[in-house]
Amino acid sequence: MFLAELSDGVSTLRGVGPRAESRLARLGVRSVADLLLLFPRDYEDRTKPVALAEAAGRGKVFCRAAVVRLEEMGHGPRRIPKAVISDGKTRASLACFGRSYLGPALSPGREFLIWGSFRERYGELTSGDFELEPVSDSPRDFGRILPVYPLTEGMGQAAMRRLVRTALEALPEGLEDDLPAELVEGRGLLPSRRALRALHGPETMAEAELGRRSHAYGELFCLELALFRRRGERAASRQRNAVSATPASIVPIAAASGLQQRLRERLPFTLTGDQERVLLEIHADLAAPARMSRLLQGDVGCGKTLVAWMAALSVIEAGFQVAFAAPTELLARQHAENAARLLEPIGIRIAFLSGRVGGEPRRLLLSALAAGEIDLVVGTHALFSGDVEFRDLGLVIVDEQHKFGVLQRTSLVRKGQEPDLLLMTATPIPRTLALTAFGDLDVSVIRGMPPGRKPVITHLSRQSHEEKVYRRVREEIDRGRQAYFVYPLIEGSENLAVKDAETAFKTLSTSIYPDLPVAMIHSRVPEEEKEKAMDGFVQGRTRILVATSVVEVGVDVPNATCMVVEHAERFGLSTLHQLRGRVGRGEQQSYAFLVYGDSLTPEGVQRLRIMKETGDGFRIAEKDMQLRGPGEVLGVRQSGFLRFRAADLGRDADLLTAARDDARRIVERDPLMARPEHAALARLLAKAPPPEAAVLEAG
Repeated sequence: MFLAELSDGVSTLRGVGPRAESRLARLGVRSVADLLLLFPRDYEDRTKPVALAEAAGRGKVFCRAAVVRLEEMGHGPRRIPKAVISDGKTRASLACFGRSYLGPALSPGREFLIWGSFRERYGELTSGDFELEPVSDSPRDFGRILPVYPLTEGMGQAAMRRLVRTALEALPEGLEDDLPAELVEGRGLLPSRRALRALHGPETMAEAELGRRSHAYGELFCLELALFRRRGERAASRQRNAVSATPASIVPIAAASGLQQRLRERLPFTLTGDQERVLLEIHADLAAPARMSRLLQGDVGCGKTLVAWMAALSVIEAGFQVAFAAPTELLARQHAENAARLLEPIGIRIAFLSGRVGGEPRRLLLSALAAGEIDLVVGTHALFSGDVEFRDLGLVIVDEQHKFGVLQRTSLVRKGQEPDLLLMTATPIPRTLALTAFGDLDVSVIRGMPPGRKPVITHLSRQSHEEKVYRRVREEIDRGRQAYFVYPLIEGSENLAVKDAETAFKTLSTSIYPDLPVAMIHSRVPEEEKEKAMDGFVQGRTRILVATSVVEVGVDVPNATCMVVEHAERFGLSTLHQLRGRVGRGEQQSYAFLVYGDSLTPEGVQRLRIMKETGDGFRIAEKDMQLRGPGEVLGVRQSGFLRFRAADLGRDADLLTAARDDARRIVERDPLMARPEHAALARLLAKAPPPEAAVLEAG
């Protein structure tokens, strides 16, 4: 943490000239602090030598051996030195490919410390990838653990290690940690200076891990502290506004409103226990003085939208309006149609707004919305437009919230007097990720499914066996069902041997299912054609829908019982789970066929096997995060999502919980961090970027 004070350029270090400075800049290293925060990506444990007899197939190992004789390999000018070595029990050879200069040093009888990888070849133990150092009383690169750094062209490990050591030696003694000592000591961690030395020059692997965890705690604590402080500032703002306004959360909202009861009476089923529990959590927020900021997450088809409608009815009955935003026109239109079917019969006035609503209809709709003649407006990004005004907006609901930007959501919230905010996502998020990414939100989870839902049966199939998949899909279609075929690309690429949607559409419609109506949608299809194709599929006129992952967030088609995903290995597990959730929404048994490339490795097949083993989206998301990292789980790596230097959410769940508890305790006792012992923390937050810079726009 204290490194924020080290702004000296890296060129101030001994041994860093213009050329090295340029190379380091390619790694993002421009200051001494940047260099010290370039953490090792791995370590080479050169502390314990291994016998040559045990060296084969173990990767790089540390051996000690003497040269028996020096030979040559090859013919003519291409001959290279080959040293036969022995550790007293086993012989091996060192082939000096591209390093003929080693020949004179490899004189018989001379003993070396060796770091290399060995393998059996033609009945001989040999290595062509090795480092050497003569045996001495004070070896330079042996008898210790060496860090392995990220590199760039022209910058080797030896040079990088030397520069980092120079930077560590140049650390001023007067620098202090920003984190209070009682926090670090209480968690059994190291202060920053010792943690840096443990990371860059550990004596044991356990010390290296302790150094990493110490920095990881600091990263997580600072993030959680910023999130809790922001939540406190938001609550204080709400209290101030309550003096001159009457936002929805200040008005008593009944947990069992009359409108809710009327809707319950119309439903052909009862809510699940999870739905009832989440409704109680939401109503407690709606009745509280502070503005609700809650994330509702749950698997595809668990009934989140019905819970949102129930919450909306309570707010509407209290005299306020509700805005419901969805990321695509297809999804927004379906929500509007479902809302009309469920809510209009009990007297709710509903409108739909998208970018395609223009002219006089748009003018009339906006006029009615501003006059309070519309209770619930469902729409797309069009809701964020400057000309959209409400009489009294009390609740904002955002579906598939990660598809929207934080500024977009903020612009919608600002259309009311501190309205409550309910974010929804059907992407199951691991608990550790949710606690961090949405640290300033309360999180509700619906895990249970409505009664009567049959689990989707998942099959894995190689592409060479896909004829069986086509036949199995045909059987379902002959029973009157429908099917999705999903592809990773819109159109073919010369550089990738991957199937694409446009080519597949032609093949499926002309060769495989020539007698069936087939339609196609992807992001380049004009909105009007996309709507027409989707409507035909919903109505059952189209039997097969060819698409990209655009249908991951799509409309419900209960009659669709087959989901075929081609090149399934190119999708994340969470995306595959979302795609699978497009089927199984009716009473019939549904199937997902994950078709993978014939050249997929056994490890790749094992990765897909979890889809066959479980339908639990949260378990799948946990596995996905372990395999791909938190950014890719939500598909936002390009946004800079959770780019920690040391923290790893897949293995640091305990540190995350500890950092969160410590940050909460400090903010609750000292919201402004005005106590003397918190002055360093206040300075740290003042210098740090806002949470959005590291967090998925948590709203």
